[in-house]
Amino acid sequence: MDIKAKLRPFYVAKMLYEQTDEDHYLTIAQIMEQLDKDYGISTSRGTVGDDIKALQELGVEIAVESSTQKRYYMIGRRFDLPELKTMIDAIESARFIPKEKSAALVKKIGSLTSFHNTEKLVRNVDVENRIKADNEKVYYIMEALNDAINSRKKVSFQYFTYNVRKEQKLRHDGYTYVFSPYKLIWNGDYYYVVGYSEKHKGIGSFRIDRIVRQPTILDEDAKQPPRSFDLNDYLNSMFRMYNGERKQIELVCDNDVMDAIIDKFGKDVTVLANDMKSFRAVVSTAVGPVFYSWVFGFGGKVSIKSPEDVKKSYAAMVKQVAEALTE
Repeated sequence: MDIKAKLRPFYVAKMLYEQTDEDHYLTIAQIMEQLDKDYGISTSRGTVGDDIKALQELGVEIAVESSTQKRYYMIGRRFDLPELKTMIDAIESARFIPKEKSAALVKKIGSLTSFHNTEKLVRNVDVENRIKADNEKVYYIMEALNDAINSRKKVSFQYFTYNVRKEQKLRHDGYTYVFSPYKLIWNGDYYYVVGYSEKHKGIGSFRIDRIVRQPTILDEDAKQPPRSFDLNDYLNSMFRMYNGERKQIELVCDNDVMDAIIDKFGKDVTVLANDMKSFRAVVSTAVGPVFYSWVFGFGGKVSIKSPEDVKKSYAAMVKQVAEALTE
């Protein structure tokens, strides 16, 4: 048997995979014609029929529709069309994936269905002007961090920020952070790694697309989180992964902002009665400008009741902003 004859069943499977679906089919005559035209293989109807039966026996889901000529088409693909559309929406919307990588991933996803269905994968999600990350090494950074988490090892890396000229500048003059990674988190359109920072002597987070290059996985075992550390509690108390000092805050909230409080702090948030028009919420959160901007965004419907130092700090920030507007 020559090599072409051995490859023939694979060519048949390729045709059915790429060209057929529930709405498009191939007949044995069409398969024979393509085998001859594209691969130089002459064969018989019975042989092609046997190839299809062998593929079905192997587990390939090929449906047969009776007609003047039997029609064959591929069903039972690994991903349904709605699932592929959902994946494309997520990829195109994700800010942490660079634009070129998004396009490459979408193209690969399109290959998971028939040629005919690729047109249906054109999405209408409004992401054209969305700002995308420009760190092309983000995949390799994530892979290294994931490997370190699985092997429970520390990593080292450098981190950058942008200066006023929009140039990348290494933070702290190129300081190399040593970090024990615990979890990769997608939060607020960005990927972060949460873990223990040797520099900050505590739990912290870094944006993955701000890491300069693929982190080095060290031989040293990662510092394990304290038993009291709860990742979900940590995330619920963070504001866009801002690493500020964590404090217990009592808020006074109008009744109509309960949805926002639960969205931010979860259903287990401590809620106390205040009056007929408002309630009190006791939360543990990272305190700082990001938290204050969240409070300010409610236009007075959320206010800080205690502690006193946080109230004063918030008032000072609001005053500073107001004074800046009059300068």
